[in-house]
Amino acid sequence: MNSIPRPEHPKPQFRRDAWMNLNGEWAFEIDNGRSGKARGLQAADAKLSGRITVPFCPQSELSGVGHKDFMQGVWYSRTFTLTQAQAAGRVVLHFGAVDYACEAFVNGRSVGTHKGGYVSFRFDVTDAVQAGENVLTVYAEDDERNPLIPRGKQSELFFSHGCDYTRTTGIWQTVWLEFMPKTHIENVKFYPNVDEGSLWIDARLCGAGTLRVQASYEGRPVGEASVESAGGRAQLTLPLSEVHLWEVGCGRLYDLTLTYGEDAVYSYAGLRSVRLDGYRFLINGKSVFQRTVLDQGFYPDGIYTAPSDAALVRDIELSMACGFNGARLHEKIFEERFLYHCDRLGYLVWGEFPNWGLDHSRPEAVFSVLPEWLEEVERDFNHPALIGWCPFNETWDRNGRTQYNDVLRAVYLATKAADPTRPCIDTSGNYHVQTDIYDVHDYEQDVKTFRDHYDELAKGGELWDQVNHHRNSSTRQHYDGKLPVFISEYGGIGWALGDERAWGYGNMPESGEAFIARFRGLADAILDNPRIMGLCYTQLTNVEQEQNGLYTYDRQPKFDPAIFKAILSRKAAIED
Repeated sequence: MNSIPRPEHPKPQFRRDAWMNLNGEWAFEIDNGRSGKARGLQAADAKLSGRITVPFCPQSELSGVGHKDFMQGVWYSRTFTLTQAQAAGRVVLHFGAVDYACEAFVNGRSVGTHKGGYVSFRFDVTDAVQAGENVLTVYAEDDERNPLIPRGKQSELFFSHGCDYTRTTGIWQTVWLEFMPKTHIENVKFYPNVDEGSLWIDARLCGAGTLRVQASYEGRPVGEASVESAGGRAQLTLPLSEVHLWEVGCGRLYDLTLTYGEDAVYSYAGLRSVRLDGYRFLINGKSVFQRTVLDQGFYPDGIYTAPSDAALVRDIELSMACGFNGARLHEKIFEERFLYHCDRLGYLVWGEFPNWGLDHSRPEAVFSVLPEWLEEVERDFNHPALIGWCPFNETWDRNGRTQYNDVLRAVYLATKAADPTRPCIDTSGNYHVQTDIYDVHDYEQDVKTFRDHYDELAKGGELWDQVNHHRNSSTRQHYDGKLPVFISEYGGIGWALGDERAWGYGNMPESGEAFIARFRGLADAILDNPRIMGLCYTQLTNVEQEQNGLYTYDRQPKFDPAIFKAILSRKAAIED
């Protein structure tokens, strides 16, 4: 049995053979006074008082710590050993995610800082490492009650409550080292061309050489292209001799090998297009109704971190068993391995940002979102399963102050500039400022009332929107009758509530039959509407006290998933 937790490569779409997983047991210490640096805890010979299992956060049981109270600062330390060959090239230290502000030290020397609790980042530590034993020390600090720190669904109160759950502090994804030659590939972006059956590749390179890209499909060579480069940026077109489209439920992926000098990177790509056409959402030119589910990515034993790679796969399979073809990855940036499994299984996902906790009424909030958000867009650009962006969710008023609209507008415009290939919803549910898709949240539980909300839309009339009365409405975007409509949160039917704090939306059905009838009625109201391009049911699993999942928190079905699959799988009115 492998003793390293989460041993799999954390970046399947940009993988080198030469890497070292640093997960496992580390020294650990809580630093609520944030005085550790003054006390010299960054020094190579410093001793920390406790132990922790990385990559699990100290709040989780899997970490071996299980400390649920607020932690203002935390320290980590471990040793690693490099061979002469490993230390001779470029050595890069990677973090899947560290919440929130992080500084890393190698052999007592600071090698970099990063702000943002959800996205991956790296530091070049070539000049700090040596052949033989090295000491890696990491400091992280966080404050879930700071209105300029996005926290997603982490509770700002001592106890979990409502829609907020157990907090995550410090390291919560894999830490790893990567070894590469001095002439190497920095990054690549793939632009699929469905009509021509090709990939346009935009690469960032270090040093001079020949960039060569080879493609295969199920082991068969299907294309090769190369370009000379003096370093910096290079582009090439890779024609594919076999065309296999990436589609819902069919994640047909091309394996790619990219070489540059002595560097070799293994990747993959999907051939698919995404665009909007009137009310319709098109994938490869075909109208596809989005049967998505709200996935919050919490686990009873790992909190933000799945206990295993198999657990990531299982969540997708549980969703598909209920008839969903995708998910909103809600108020969290999911790890890259989850996106990899979505890619290979043909499972649609929306990339989101954990904006809750942020004071959207303050103009300076843009600085708390935009840098990390653009890092996310850059990191996940190549995933074919990712078919849209949504940087904000339910930007409610704060202490009587309305949202600062230009914060949302700036992030929307930056998203479109960074990725013109996907649609962007500025803020899911409320209050739209500039958006490609007009989505609404509607937790009405009475089936007739819910259907009545959208009958006018079906006839070409107005869209029901619960926030149209908002006093800042004159400066917002209203539905103009032309944009696609997405019911991006609905349902949330409570069932089998486990304790006195447990809740679901509306009144709990009196019987299992009543639950299924309500689920069917709400879904039918959306599926029957020719002006609605998708639904997102709340939610896949219970999360702590919010017990409106189709599965329990430990992933046990409340009903036979085949019942929901039969309801959701029929053809929607807007589909081809």
